[in-house]
Amino acid sequence: MTHPIHILNGPNLNRLGRREPEIYGTTTLAEVEAMCREAAGDVPVVFRQTNREYELIEWIHEATDEGSGIIINPAAFTFTSMAIMDALKMCRHPIIELHISNVHKREPMYHRSLVSPVATAVIAGLGARGYPVAVGAMRTLIGAS
Repeated sequence: MTHPIHILNGPNLNRLGRREPEIYGTTTLAEVEAMCREAAGDVPVVFRQTNREYELIEWIHEATDEGSGIIINPAAFTFTSMAIMDALKMCRHPIIELHISNVHKREPMYHRSLVSPVATAVIAGLGARGYPVAVGAMRTLIGAS
């Protein structure tokens, strides 16, 4: 059996569909999860969201020990959390950093990711559709496609 792909979501992503739809769209996190599970096919998925930095770090540790790869949308923690960056640095599996919006078209405070230097790849600006794209890419990276 293939180890699971861990899809980890940071703060405020539980509000997808209602939060700033002009930026993040109207797709809910439950719909995103369904898209990810469909795209994963026979590869198991662990899909989680938290507003707590420490919890996200614990999940990164778990994914490092038990997963085959990490797709992470750290949300605001992308730009502020050295602790999340350090946790990701311990992972020897592929890491895809994911953002719903194109952070590079936004205000300058969104332009410097602490996660990008430790990520295998970055996907930004595809909206919620970026998630199944990331899952497909991860399947390729872990040799499941």
